[in-house]
Amino acid sequence: MPEPALQLISLAKRYNLKTHVIDVLLGAELAVESGSWVAVNGKSGCGKSTLLHLAGALDSPDGGKVVCLGQTVSDMRADRSAVFRQKHIGFVFQSYQLMPGLTALENVALASRLVGNSKRAATTRALDLLTQVDLQDRADHFPAELSGGEQQRIAIARALMNDPDIILADEPTGNLDPDTSAEIIRILAGLRDNDGKTIVMVTHDMSLTVRADQVLILEGGQLHPPADGGPGAGQA
Repeated sequence: MPEPALQLISLAKRYNLKTHVIDVLLGAELAVESGSWVAVNGKSGCGKSTLLHLAGALDSPDGGKVVCLGQTVSDMRADRSAVFRQKHIGFVFQSYQLMPGLTALENVALASRLVGNSKRAATTRALDLLTQVDLQDRADHFPAELSGGEQQRIAIARALMNDPDIILADEPTGNLDPDTSAEIIRILAGLRDNDGKTIVMVTHDMSLTVRADQVLILEGGQLHPPADGGPGAGQA
């Protein structure tokens, strides 16, 4: 059986506040097959974003480990994990996180420039990606001139810039209307179906998980299948 693209093994994370300690994750377990889409559902504040940040080596666990593409990223030094993220992981955030002073094209191309590619190569690929998300005619527009849905599609194009193996999406439709949300879900499904991307998406909206191969609930610091079974129930 092939090795999972992403594994969370006995993952624990706590936050030490002035008056008390909050245990967010308590031995969470997850195995994501290459080319599959896993959706993690849960209430606001249950630790979904924390889970995704740990999976993408943006933060370090207090226990357990994260294995991504056969490498234990949770043990990497900060400089090594940064390089790993740039090459293998694309992030899509609820708040888009576009640079306001850069055009759509420049925002997408920036990720390529950061890993040392030439401006010409970065621009060519960025234009191709904007075409893929049907925003080639908005390449010269700044984020403030774009709708929320357009900004999120640009964020997806940026996440794809370095051809990552894994896409981590944190509430990618949280600020969007239902029709625009459906378009973002359609794009993500296409990335899995047509490009073989591995996707882990966290969301509080169970209706957005219908295209996923596996749905899990984050509750009490652990992941478990939904009560009604759901897609891929019991595979974690």
